[in-house]
Amino acid sequence: MANELPPKAEALSLDGLDDLQHLRSEFIIPTKNDLKRRTLSQQGLSNESHEEPCIYLCGNSLGLQPRHTADLITNHLRAWASKGVFGHFKDHEDSRLPAFLEIDDVAAQRMAPIVGASPTEVAIMETLTANLHLMMASFYRPSRGRYKIILEGKAFPSDHVSSPQYAVESQIRHKGLDPEDAMILVEPADPSQATITTSQILSIIDKHASSTALILLPGVQYYTGQYFDIAKITAHAHYHKIAIGWDLAHAVGNVELNLHAWDVDFAVWCSYKYLNCGPGAIAGLFVHERHGQVEESATDHGKVNFRHRLSGWWGGDKATRFQMGNRFVPIPGAAGFQVGNPCALAFCPLIASLELFEKTSMLAIRSKSVMLTNYLEELLHRSESRDVAEGRTCCFQIITPSNPAERGAQLSIRLKSGLLEWLMVELEEQGVVVDERKPDVVRVAPAPLYNTFSEVWDFVTIFTTACIEADKRSARPENGSAALAGIDRKGWSHIK
Repeated sequence: MANELPPKAEALSLDGLDDLQHLRSEFIIPTKNDLKRRTLSQQGLSNESHEEPCIYLCGNSLGLQPRHTADLITNHLRAWASKGVFGHFKDHEDSRLPAFLEIDDVAAQRMAPIVGASPTEVAIMETLTANLHLMMASFYRPSRGRYKIILEGKAFPSDHVSSPQYAVESQIRHKGLDPEDAMILVEPADPSQATITTSQILSIIDKHASSTALILLPGVQYYTGQYFDIAKITAHAHYHKIAIGWDLAHAVGNVELNLHAWDVDFAVWCSYKYLNCGPGAIAGLFVHERHGQVEESATDHGKVNFRHRLSGWWGGDKATRFQMGNRFVPIPGAAGFQVGNPCALAFCPLIASLELFEKTSMLAIRSKSVMLTNYLEELLHRSESRDVAEGRTCCFQIITPSNPAERGAQLSIRLKSGLLEWLMVELEEQGVVVDERKPDVVRVAPAPLYNTFSEVWDFVTIFTTACIEADKRSARPENGSAALAGIDRKGWSHIK
């Protein structure tokens, strides 16, 4: 029947046709026992565990650890231990890492293909929020008439919340302006819908173009997984002579990007989600080549012209960087926006991850991702139809766009009110790792580098059964919030 889940053999057959299946063994998959034990597993680091792996569909929040991450960290520590300060300049025949002084340039070169940029347009540095501040210090130049920032109203806290300590509001206040007046929030036109159409964004730009100094939007929206039309929106912003930047935290390593060809002014991203570089990993930024030019003045001898920025010594011309002079001349390109000496150790997880990306292509990654997420969606819809056929009200609704071109790997699932806590307890008990957004949304993101079709099949089976059971439990008077309060989840509810 069309409303029945297909046999698992179908998923296993799809796994057999997967051209990227060999990359799964390059990651350390936590086991179900790992998630429950109160001590660290030693066998997990060798990836030789014979325990049952968990179903990890949370790469949109924190990607899994590549197996060779620990090797590169050890290599760096050995170089530091055996060479000391000379490690800044000396390469080693038995190490995959460059000398300390070159590691940021090498990382930028290897990151560039993932974001569709030339190496000189990419810098690996700082954190996403710090880079956002650095970019706004350069690109947010309000005038009396044009001073507003257009941003997405449901942006993640690193972009905007009500507190003035966060990036956009604090930048506006730093310029002596009022956020209530200077922020234009783009939110769903229909309160019952979570997504925002491209036409709506273009209309808001048209409406506020004469008073707007900067546009800042997410490439992929964190809550719904919606993938915005970066090229079209960027072109529209430039038609109105407005600079536009993109927060690509949920887009890098997830969807194909072509930042240079799309004429994006700047972009920032983190590296701990689909790039699998670990909690709080070093981040990156893109600055279009036209904004990174450094030129000698034609009229003022000795003066160098370059885009305004918050400058730091590591962004200075390499030929004079260690002379500590009083005249700052930036490195041409994105590297000239660097501020301080980056931690060489922080590059080890990034390079370990980039080595895996170099074994394939973003085209292949995206192709598998579309198939995985389509399969997830298909199975969820079949489950929904089965509930209806059996006389039950379905307990969930997918709020992510159904068009694969308008989403990344993630599907966001809105639950019936009151089910989230019970559902997450059951999923965790079953060894399923997904992300929750209170009060009622679960985010599920199959990562094509390490997730499989059979895992998606297993997840849907567990998830739909857990939904039915959670619905029954939530309907019982004795199973209210007091009962849940006694459950020690030590998971998402602890931090959200």
